[in-house]
Formats: sequence, structure tokens, C-alpha cells
Amino acid sequence: MTERQKRFADEYIIDLNATRAYKAAYPTVKRDETAAVNASKLLRNTNIKSYIDERLNKISDEKIAKASEVMEYLTKTMRGEDKEEVVAVEGHGDGFSSACIVEKAINIKDRIKAAELLGKRYGLFSEKLQLGGSVGVQILDDISGDECD
Repeated sequence: MTERQKRFADEYIIDLNATRAYKAAYPTVKRDETAAVNASKLLRNTNIKSYIDERLNKISDEKIAKASEVMEYLTKTMRGEDKEEVVAVEGHGDGFSSACIVEKAINIKDRIKAAELLGKRYGLFSEKLQLGGSVGVQILDDISGDECD
């Protein structure tokens, strides 16, 4: 892949606008129609496509929490290991006060909610009844033909 193709791919990743990315990588091209056609061709290039896909996956992996990360966070919250920052007003006398940020333990409602979410994940709270077994079916034909006159 050439440097210009790499620049095109990097520009394309910014906002997924192929025409703009092409014009940024190839500044001599001024017409949008020309840029759009050539950008479309570049996006079909397997090397460029795989580079873009690889970069997008890397960005996605860095920005999106994995299930294990969410479970760890919920566990820390449930156990009260995390702190949260809140704004508190401090009085200085004679009607003067100032705001400051203090750390405090996670409140009990948030800890209970974290425990509830973890419990749901592990199936600890089941509202459905699990019924099993087999029932035999018996069909009785006790209708006689003379009763329907």
C-alpha cells in the first residue's frame, strides 16, 4: 500500500466519507465526482479494505467494554471498592461557603443494583418455573351417532 493510499484509509476512518478522504489524500483532485469514483475503487482494494477493517476493529476494541470488564466493574461496585466524586458545600462562617469535590463510597442503592445485575447474569433470580416430566394423553371417543338427531 502506498503512502497516499494509507493516508486515504486513515482519513476515511475519521468520518467514513470516502470523497473527502480521497481529496485529502490526493489534493490535486478538485471535483467531487472524480474523487467519489476513485475513492470507491480504493475501497474495493483488498489491502486498503483489510487495513481499514483492522484499524476500525482496534478502535472498537479500545472503546467498547468487554463482558469481563463489565462484570469486574459490577463486582467492584457491589463490594463497595469503588468511590464516586460528589460536590459538597463547605461552610466557612458568616454566611460564606464554598464548593469542593469529595470522594465518597458508592451508595447502597447502586451497590444493590450491581448485585441485582450480577445475579441476573448468573441466573440467581428465576421467576420462571422449570417444569419437567411427561404426561400421557388418552383420547376417549364416547360420542354415539344417534344423539345428534
